[in-house]
Amino acid sequence: FHGVRHPATLGSSEVEAFLSWLANERKVSVSTHRQALAALLFFYGKVLCTDLPWLQEIGRPRPSRRLPVVLTPDEVVRILGFLEGEHRLFAQLLYGTGMRISEGLQLRVKDLDFDHGTIIVREGKGSKDRALMLPESLAPSLREQLSRARAWWLKDQAEGRSGVALPDALERKYPRAGHSWPWFWVFAQHTHSTDPRSGVVRRHHMYDQTFQRAFKR
Repeated sequence: FHGVRHPATLGSSEVEAFLSWLANERKVSVSTHRQALAALLFFYGKVLCTDLPWLQEIGRPRPSRRLPVVLTPDEVVRILGFLEGEHRLFAQLLYGTGMRISEGLQLRVKDLDFDHGTIIVREGKGSKDRALMLPESLAPSLREQLSRARAWWLKDQAEGRSGVALPDALERKYPRAGHSWPWFWVFAQHTHSTDPRSGVVRRHHMYDQTFQRAFKR
């Protein structure tokens, strides 16, 4: 950047110019810019054994933080108006609890506790379990959803189908648990498909693509 000049002859203005060039001309990311600054600190301090306090004071760019998009109540009502049946219920559940789509799709029957009004989200953000409040207004619809899910479960049992997928450690320890009702999906896919991990044909939870397609109808 500064020709063939030795780094030991460069001062704060040259280094700042180089870092500005990275940010403004090369359009590097914040993480790349920080790596470049860290490399310069290491090079001058450990290789050249030069104490450059001004280099420590050069500002590090901060990643921009975007405000989350929050829908108004009217917008939520309009969105829900495009949905029907279990897709509408699923969207209402996400909105009412703040769950991620992946967390809602992976809900099991045993995760709904109507007596205590809670929903257990397992291995959510940070691979941690957490309890959410079950919206009282959705309790009747969720009970109806479980009735529909139980019909799918009974059909699979009658046809001798494979049980639903379980976490690896649990499936190894309790291989029959996937056939039990408590482990069945709250929002089950209506058709069977091949498990990519095991090659077993079984019923999976509703796919996120299935939910997304409901908006496009």
